[in-house]
Amino acid sequence: MIRAIALTAVLTACLCLWSAGNAKRGEELFNKMCTGCHSVDASKVGPALRGVYGRRSGPVTWDEPTLDRWLTDPTSVKPDTDMAFRSENAGERADIIAYLKTLRAK
Repeated sequence: MIRAIALTAVLTACLCLWSAGNAKRGEELFNKMCTGCHSVDASKVGPALRGVYGRRSGPVTWDEPTLDRWLTDPTSVKPDTDMAFRSENAGERADIIAYLKTLRAK
């Protein structure tokens, strides 16, 4: 099981490096798919996401591989999460992550 998780993390990291994502498209996707629960600067149902990239939350650092896993299957990162959103589209995930990377903390 640990080997499978490690292999998944390595493959995800390679995919993220290969597919850098388009931040402009990611902003459009974020506004369409994420703003029901999230905002950039204010907490809603979910937390505000400005500065999320690189932030630590407990044992998790929100980097490209972790965000990609989160957007694919949130319970694989945090088993008790209430987040219902999932994206099977690697390109959409890469675009959203590229956009989140532009949202530097104030």
